[in-house]
Amino acid sequence: KIFYISIGFWLTLGVECFGGSNHILTIKPGGSVTIPCHYDEKNPPQKKYWYSDNDLSNIYTNTTEENLSVIDHPDQSLFTVTMRNLQSKHTGRYYCLVETDGQSSATFDLHIQVQSAPNVSVKSSSVSGHEGDNVSVQCFYTSGYQNKLKQWCRYKDKSCYTEKRTDTSQNSSVQISDDGRSSFTVLMTGLRLSDSGWYFCSAGEALNPVHLTVIEAEPVSVTTDTGTEKDKWRFCLSQN
Repeated sequence: KIFYISIGFWLTLGVECFGGSNHILTIKPGGSVTIPCHYDEKNPPQKKYWYSDNDLSNIYTNTTEENLSVIDHPDQSLFTVTMRNLQSKHTGRYYCLVETDGQSSATFDLHIQVQSAPNVSVKSSSVSGHEGDNVSVQCFYTSGYQNKLKQWCRYKDKSCYTEKRTDTSQNSSVQISDDGRSSFTVLMTGLRLSDSGWYFCSAGEALNPVHLTVIEAEPVSVTTDTGTEKDKWRFCLSQN
């Protein structure tokens, strides 16, 4: 099938953009990964699918196979691709594709590589925190990526927060600290419900996905000493 690839990366105020299309995701043999594929919420595509250069196959949404699931989440304007039990044969180029009015385009593409030591990895691919609180994510990298630029990016618009930025345009609620040896830590403070979604740690062109869930803060209950007030009124009435 012939398709046209058009990938746009937009500049978001206060952050940088994750440019280019040389994205590499490395996974251990036997490992699993979930990749989000966003699409236009105002003009949803008629078809959404996962394309592999390995066997030139299209796997459409809401398909579940033994080691692959492609599930649409229209309420979030994205579909997720979960690949399980990855082996060396799965190494190759993959694309998130959408079809609108008969034309296909890629919203995201990456090279998946299966190897014993992932270039960038995370302790947990899913984190959560309460609204108004803080959350931290530790991203690990191999020695060859010590001097690469470290970033925390949002999948939806490819907007990124970058280490060692000192200008005031970068959001102070996201801070990145690199130990210079094997890991960097992302600290998000004052979480908002709108912060929920998919992100990725990146060092150079290597990345790893992380899903953040922000839990709505519980309303603060205010207790009043109603019983005591009633007792006071009774006392006053009895005196009169």
